[in-house]
Amino acid sequence: MTTISDFISNDRDRIFSQLSELVAFNSVHNEPGLEEEPKKAAQWVQAAFTEAGFDIKAIETADGSTAIVGSKPGDAAKPTVLLYSHYDVVPVGNVEAWESDPLTLTERNGRWYGRGAADCKGNVVMHLAALRALEQAGGTDLNLKVLIEGSEERGGNGLSQLIEDRPELFAADAILIADGGNTKVGQPTLLTSLRGGAQINVQVDTLAAGVHSGSFGGAAPDAAKALMRTLDSLTDEYGRTVIDGVDCARTWDGAPYPREDFRGDALLLDGVDIMGTEDDAIADMVWSRPAVSVTGFTSTPVAEAVNAVAHTAQANLNVRVPADMDSAEVAEAVKAHLENHVPWNAHIKVTILEVNRGFSTDPNKPAAKTLGDCLAEAYGKETIQSGMGGSIPLTVELQEAHPNAEIALFGVEEPLCTIHSANESVDPTEIEHIAIAEALFLQRYTK
Repeated sequence: MTTISDFISNDRDRIFSQLSELVAFNSVHNEPGLEEEPKKAAQWVQAAFTEAGFDIKAIETADGSTAIVGSKPGDAAKPTVLLYSHYDVVPVGNVEAWESDPLTLTERNGRWYGRGAADCKGNVVMHLAALRALEQAGGTDLNLKVLIEGSEERGGNGLSQLIEDRPELFAADAILIADGGNTKVGQPTLLTSLRGGAQINVQVDTLAAGVHSGSFGGAAPDAAKALMRTLDSLTDEYGRTVIDGVDCARTWDGAPYPREDFRGDALLLDGVDIMGTEDDAIADMVWSRPAVSVTGFTSTPVAEAVNAVAHTAQANLNVRVPADMDSAEVAEAVKAHLENHVPWNAHIKVTILEVNRGFSTDPNKPAAKTLGDCLAEAYGKETIQSGMGGSIPLTVELQEAHPNAEIALFGVEEPLCTIHSANESVDPTEIEHIAIAEALFLQRYTK
């Protein structure tokens, strides 16, 4: 522990340098004008893990992304551990919203800012730091594999097809997925469940065309209002999700999510209420119950407003489903609910665009327990168990390909990172502590 901890503490300049180089690539998959950036990032990752002693292959996948896959054999009688992360990022977005260049890793108030600094390039360099520390401490006799993909933020379809076509590449006893993080800085956390989800499009039509509001307003049904009323039926008076035929009152039995922490993490404005009542625990609402968010709404744009009754309106819904619920069944229930609650006999069309399943893991199995113990030792406090609202379809695909593999979820992405937003950042101490824990795990893990 001391050797590994001291090495990583003294390795911060190298960690910063590597993360700076990787953040500089605007590696958005399948983005017009950025075609060379993911290629450069993939080449960087390939070179870095080759230097770490892995036999690396760069595999072009079905969606055009490059997966970096490698192995470092140990004792054939010992377990195999696969390390996962991804080098692609979401688009920078509005550059004016950033306080510093999003492609230049910048230190400010003890944090490092840049697109991908946390999600997920910070996890890539965490793996590299852990491997350097492990080597310095005498290495491991485990058989190691690495998988760093290049299209996770755009669905990861290339990797999904590769897992289906060549499952042997990813065969392992334990799979460490570094694409999550702690509930807060300094609180070691094992992620034991991921919500599944669905994307749903809703269209409501009331008139053949927009009609003059002066002549017909008041009696002619407004499609925008009809859609708003339909969507509002998915929420009760306290803001809690309601879906006909679905249990939306389940409770979470892991670590709680303090209300004040949530208020800060979710960036609530002063005075704005948290959904639910005081009796509704935050952890219940974000990890154990379905949630429906309106992620897009279209009728007449404000800039194009005319004095007419809207004849059509659309919305996109993002549905989040707890790991122990069937995402497809919940999506169908949402569809039926909307169809049954549209007012005024308006015409409604509900299309389920996409469904993905949730994932849960047993924290008492050997790999998860060992990782939890190593996290606790690295941070000097007890590891807690938490859920994560996001979905990682890869977990289900790897579990189906290798049913006996243990999958553990962790990483450097705590709430203050504001991943996917402007001014994404990472706390360097999180990279260091997670790297210490991973290095300890690779020393100690046995089946």
